[in-house]
Amino acid sequence: MTASARAAQPSYIVLPVNVTDIPTVFAFLAQHFARIGEDVWRQRILDGKVHWRDGSLIALDTEYRPAARVYYYREVPVEAKIPFEEQILFQDDNVILAYKPHFLPVTPSGNYVNECLVHRLRLRTGIDTIAPAHRLDRETAGVILMTVAPETRALYHQLFIDDAIRKDYQAIAKLTPEIIEQYQQGNLTLPLHWTVKNRMQPSDPSFTMKIVEGEANTHSEISLVAIKGDLGLFHLSPITGKTHQLRVHMQSLGMPLLNDRFYPSLLPKGPDKFATPLKLMAQRLRFIDPVSGIHHDVQCEGFAF
Repeated sequence: MTASARAAQPSYIVLPVNVTDIPTVFAFLAQHFARIGEDVWRQRILDGKVHWRDGSLIALDTEYRPAARVYYYREVPVEAKIPFEEQILFQDDNVILAYKPHFLPVTPSGNYVNECLVHRLRLRTGIDTIAPAHRLDRETAGVILMTVAPETRALYHQLFIDDAIRKDYQAIAKLTPEIIEQYQQGNLTLPLHWTVKNRMQPSDPSFTMKIVEGEANTHSEISLVAIKGDLGLFHLSPITGKTHQLRVHMQSLGMPLLNDRFYPSLLPKGPDKFATPLKLMAQRLRFIDPVSGIHHDVQCEGFAF
């Protein structure tokens, strides 16, 4: 572990244009990021860790500038090393298709500032403009699309808006007693398929999701393709992309994913259990590159089953 870790790459916030009652940048940061604390922001500014876009430092009495970008460096007391390696599966001038291992966040978050996929790829390639085109939970491993060139980034974001990209996942879950019984009696033919559509919204705590009554805003296609003992191997295609969608949909079928710390019940916060990762893998990504025209079909190694 590394004590008092500071992000190598700065984060930034755009100062809102509708704020008129806050005189200084320091006052805004202390109020906007109240959970960090006024004393922490004061020390960061005194240490030269807060600056404008051009690199000029912000002082405690620097006046508030609406619409300006303020850059700062996230810090955590202790940052744990994630003992798994990322891989670059494809790279050109506009995109990187990478494999993200379990437990590694895509971007700085929580107790991680440098142990994230973006920072690792920037170090590996020397390209400081790498940014993710979509989300992938820290607990989930698999293929992710990263953009490289700022001038073409919007074209790749549009793929997701237009549903022009296909994502296929693998998962392992404990089967229901009914499915196990049917299989043991020889009354089950694989694959077994489900279409799951329902309405999801944030639960309590807000980083988890729940199914509620109302018009569906999620859609997943799920197939059970193999059985070993009381476990099943599943292929999953999220047609929509809500947070934790596949995890909640598998729970709704009575088969929560193996090693899921959030569903069906939230386990107490604790250190990562690297030997028992969540059994969810973004195994395949397919799309036509809007710049090069290449038909990408990139896969990573799936679960051994």
